[in-house]
Amino acid sequence: MHSVDYALLNRQLEALLDTRDWLTNSAQTCAFIYHTLEELNWVGVYLQRQPNQLSLGPFQGKPACHPIPFNKGVCGAAARLQATQRVDDVHAIADHIACDADSRSELVVPIVIDGHLWGVLDLDSPQHARFSQEDQSGIEALVATFIRQTDLPFFINQ
Repeated sequence: MHSVDYALLNRQLEALLDTRDWLTNSAQTCAFIYHTLEELNWVGVYLQRQPNQLSLGPFQGKPACHPIPFNKGVCGAAARLQATQRVDDVHAIADHIACDADSRSELVVPIVIDGHLWGVLDLDSPQHARFSQEDQSGIEALVATFIRQTDLPFFINQ
């Protein structure tokens, strides 16, 4: 697999996020991850702008699905459960939402502040079983840095 120095990436992301603006930092975080990690075909943020539904936010890659209900797909499960979802084979998920037929594996990390869902960070790869436990922990740490460095407004009443 891949050997990634997530501690270094975390320091680099921290330096990159030099504003508190959620839109700028979301875009920068997605671009940073997309261009830093290997074998990704999509990285993006989905926002909770309506109850039980995710709306497309900043991303890198092909045009994406919008909206995503909480009861469908890997992103919906991450939002509904407020828990990271790491899927080796998205085609084995009955309610997978296929935005890009080339995607094979997926890692979705919820963005939660004080127990309330703000959105999710979604990473897709054309490689089967692309994401390891190390990748999951590393990306969760990057999300924690994003949360710490960003003023995240809630779009709906929590």
